[in-house]
Amino acid sequence: MADTYTFDAKDLAEIKKITDKYPEKQAAVLPVLWYAQDKFGHTDSSVQQLVAGTLGVPEAHIRGVVSFYTQYYENPMGRNVLDVCTCLSCQVCGGYDMLHYIEEKLGIKAGETTPDGEFSLQSVECLGACGYAPMLQVTNDKFVNHLTREKVDKLIDDLRAGKQPEFESNPMPQHEKGS
Repeated sequence: MADTYTFDAKDLAEIKKITDKYPEKQAAVLPVLWYAQDKFGHTDSSVQQLVAGTLGVPEAHIRGVVSFYTQYYENPMGRNVLDVCTCLSCQVCGGYDMLHYIEEKLGIKAGETTPDGEFSLQSVECLGACGYAPMLQVTNDKFVNHLTREKVDKLIDDLRAGKQPEFESNPMPQHEKGS
Protein backbone atom coordinates (compact mmCIF):
# COMPACT_ATOMS: atom_id res chain seq x y z
CA MET A 1 0.00 0.00 0.00
CA ALA A 2 1.32 3.44 -0.90
CA ASP A 3 2.29 5.87 1.81
CA THR A 4 -0.06 8.76 2.49
CA TYR A 5 1.55 12.16 2.63
CA THR A 6 0.05 15.39 3.90
CA PHE A 7 1.04 19.00 4.29
CA ASP A 8 0.38 20.46 7.73
CA ALA A 9 -0.65 24.08 8.42
CA LYS A 10 3.01 25.23 8.49
CA ASP A 11 3.67 23.56 5.14
CA LEU A 12 0.58 25.13 3.60
CA ALA A 13 1.69 28.55 4.84
CA GLU A 14 5.11 28.06 3.24
CA ILE A 15 3.51 26.87 0.01
CA LYS A 16 1.29 29.94 0.00
CA LYS A 17 4.40 32.13 0.28
CA ILE A 18 5.78 30.32 -2.76
CA THR A 19 2.60 30.53 -4.84
CA ASP A 20 2.13 34.21 -3.99
CA LYS A 21 5.30 34.94 -5.99
CA TYR A 22 3.71 33.72 -9.23
CA PRO A 23 0.82 34.97 -11.36
CA GLU A 24 -0.74 31.49 -11.40
CA LYS A 25 -0.30 28.37 -9.30
CA GLN A 26 0.94 26.21 -12.17
CA ALA A 27 4.01 28.44 -12.40
CA ALA A 28 4.89 27.45 -8.80
CA VAL A 29 5.09 23.71 -9.54
CA LEU A 30 8.89 23.44 -9.50
CA PRO A 31 9.49 25.22 -6.18
CA VAL A 32 6.56 23.44 -4.52
CA LEU A 33 7.95 20.11 -5.71
CA TRP A 34 11.32 21.12 -4.18
CA TYR A 35 9.51 21.90 -0.95
CA ALA A 36 7.77 18.51 -1.02
CA GLN A 37 10.98 16.67 -1.81
CA ASP A 38 12.78 18.41 1.03
CA LYS A 39 9.96 17.39 3.38
CA PHE A 40 9.40 13.79 2.23
CA GLY A 41 12.76 12.93 0.66
CA HIS A 42 11.28 12.12 -2.74
CA THR A 43 8.41 12.90 -5.10
CA ASP A 44 6.78 9.51 -5.69
CA SER A 45 3.27 9.26 -7.15
CA SER A 46 1.62 9.90 -3.76
CA VAL A 47 3.65 13.09 -3.28
CA GLN A 48 2.87 14.12 -6.85
CA GLN A 49 -0.86 13.68 -6.15
CA LEU A 50 -0.55 15.77 -3.00
CA VAL A 51 1.22 18.60 -4.86
CA ALA A 52 -1.33 18.48 -7.69
CA GLY A 53 -4.23 18.64 -5.24
CA THR A 54 -2.63 21.40 -3.19
CA LEU A 55 -1.97 23.56 -6.23
CA GLY A 56 -5.11 22.61 -8.12
CA VAL A 57 -3.19 21.60 -11.23
CA PRO A 58 -3.55 18.38 -13.24
CA GLU A 59 -1.62 15.38 -11.92
CA ALA A 60 -0.38 14.80 -15.48
CA HIS A 61 1.39 18.17 -15.40
CA ILE A 62 3.11 17.31 -12.11
CA ARG A 63 4.08 13.89 -13.50
CA GLY A 64 5.53 15.53 -16.60
CA VAL A 65 7.70 17.85 -14.52
CA VAL A 66 8.96 15.11 -12.20
CA SER A 67 9.72 12.72 -15.04
CA PHE A 68 11.58 15.41 -17.02
CA TYR A 69 13.95 16.68 -14.31
CA THR A 70 16.41 14.18 -12.82
CA GLN A 71 16.69 16.36 -9.72
CA TYR A 72 13.27 15.19 -8.54
CA TYR A 73 13.57 11.77 -6.94
CA GLU A 74 10.69 9.44 -7.65
CA ASN A 75 11.92 6.93 -5.08
CA PRO A 76 13.39 7.31 -1.61
CA MET A 77 17.08 8.12 -1.86
CA GLY A 78 20.09 8.02 0.40
CA ARG A 79 21.00 10.93 2.63
CA ASN A 80 23.63 11.96 0.08
CA VAL A 81 22.77 11.68 -3.60
CA LEU A 82 25.75 11.67 -5.95
CA ASP A 83 24.79 12.66 -9.50
CA VAL A 84 27.75 11.92 -11.75
CA CYS A 85 27.60 13.70 -15.09
CA THR A 86 28.17 11.26 -17.96
CA CYS A 87 27.32 13.36 -20.99
CA LEU A 88 29.89 13.95 -23.73
CA SER A 89 32.18 16.54 -22.15
CA CYS A 90 32.37 14.65 -18.89
CA GLN A 91 32.78 11.32 -20.74
CA VAL A 92 35.75 12.64 -22.67
CA CYS A 93 37.32 13.90 -19.42
CA GLY A 94 36.75 10.68 -17.48
CA GLY A 95 33.17 10.88 -16.21
CA TYR A 96 32.51 7.18 -16.65
CA ASP A 97 35.84 6.35 -14.99
CA MET A 98 34.75 8.42 -11.98
CA LEU A 99 31.28 6.82 -11.97
CA HIS A 100 32.79 3.31 -11.99
CA TYR A 101 35.30 4.27 -9.31
CA ILE A 102 32.47 5.52 -7.07
CA GLU A 103 30.49 2.33 -7.78
CA GLU A 104 33.48 0.26 -6.61
CA LYS A 105 34.13 2.49 -3.59
CA LEU A 106 30.49 2.40 -2.40
CA GLY A 107 29.78 -1.20 -3.47
CA ILE A 108 26.69 -0.19 -5.48
CA LYS A 109 25.82 0.47 -9.11
CA ALA A 110 24.34 3.66 -10.55
CA GLY A 111 20.65 3.76 -9.64
CA GLU A 112 21.20 2.07 -6.28
CA THR A 113 21.45 3.14 -2.65
CA THR A 114 23.95 1.81 -0.11
CA PRO A 115 22.41 -0.60 2.44
CA ASP A 116 22.99 1.94 5.24
CA GLY A 117 20.98 4.57 3.34
CA GLU A 118 23.93 6.97 3.33
CA PHE A 119 24.50 7.24 -0.45
CA SER A 120 22.51 6.98 -3.66
CA LEU A 121 24.41 7.07 -6.93
CA GLN A 122 23.07 8.23 -10.28
CA SER A 123 24.46 8.68 -13.75
CA VAL A 124 22.91 11.86 -15.10
CA GLU A 125 22.96 13.85 -18.29
CA CYS A 126 24.40 17.31 -18.54
CA LEU A 127 24.62 19.34 -15.34
CA GLY A 128 25.68 22.41 -17.32
CA ALA A 129 29.28 22.46 -16.17
CA CYS A 130 31.24 21.23 -19.18
CA GLY A 131 34.21 23.46 -18.37
CA TYR A 132 34.51 21.72 -14.98
CA ALA A 133 34.47 18.13 -16.29
CA PRO A 134 34.41 15.55 -14.98
CA MET A 135 32.05 16.64 -12.25
CA LEU A 136 29.26 15.56 -9.97
CA GLN A 137 26.54 17.16 -7.95
CA VAL A 138 25.79 16.28 -4.32
CA THR A 139 22.10 16.23 -3.40
CA ASN A 140 21.07 18.76 -6.04
CA ASP A 141 23.01 21.79 -4.92
CA LYS A 142 26.73 21.27 -4.38
CA PHE A 143 29.07 20.83 -7.31
CA VAL A 144 32.38 18.99 -7.14
CA ASN A 145 34.46 19.72 -10.22
CA HIS A 146 37.54 18.33 -11.96
CA LEU A 147 37.04 14.97 -10.27
CA THR A 148 39.97 12.75 -9.42
CA ARG A 149 40.08 9.57 -7.35
CA GLU A 150 41.59 11.59 -4.50
CA LYS A 151 38.77 14.15 -4.64
CA VAL A 152 36.18 11.37 -4.67
CA ASP A 153 37.85 9.66 -1.68
CA LYS A 154 37.86 12.91 0.30
CA LEU A 155 34.27 13.74 -0.69
CA ILE A 156 32.93 10.36 0.43
CA ASP A 157 34.94 10.44 3.67
CA ASP A 158 33.71 13.97 4.40
CA LEU A 159 30.08 13.10 3.65
CA ARG A 160 30.27 10.02 5.87
CA ALA A 161 31.56 12.30 8.63
CA GLY A 162 28.63 14.67 8.09
CA LYS A 163 30.74 17.38 6.45
CA GLN A 164 29.29 18.93 3.31
CA PRO A 165 31.60 19.80 0.43
CA GLU A 166 32.62 23.40 -0.03
CA PHE A 167 31.26 25.25 -3.02
CA GLU A 168 33.86 24.99 -5.74
CA SER A 169 31.69 26.55 -8.37
CA ASN A 170 28.03 26.66 -9.15
CA PRO A 171 27.57 27.18 -12.86
CA MET A 172 23.78 26.83 -12.65
CA PRO A 173 21.39 29.01 -10.66
CA GLN A 174 20.18 27.59 -7.35
CA HIS A 175 16.70 26.19 -7.27
CA GLU A 176 14.22 27.86 -4.99
CA LYS A 177 13.52 25.71 -1.94
CA GLY A 178 10.46 27.57 -0.80
CA SER A 179 12.14 30.58 0.72
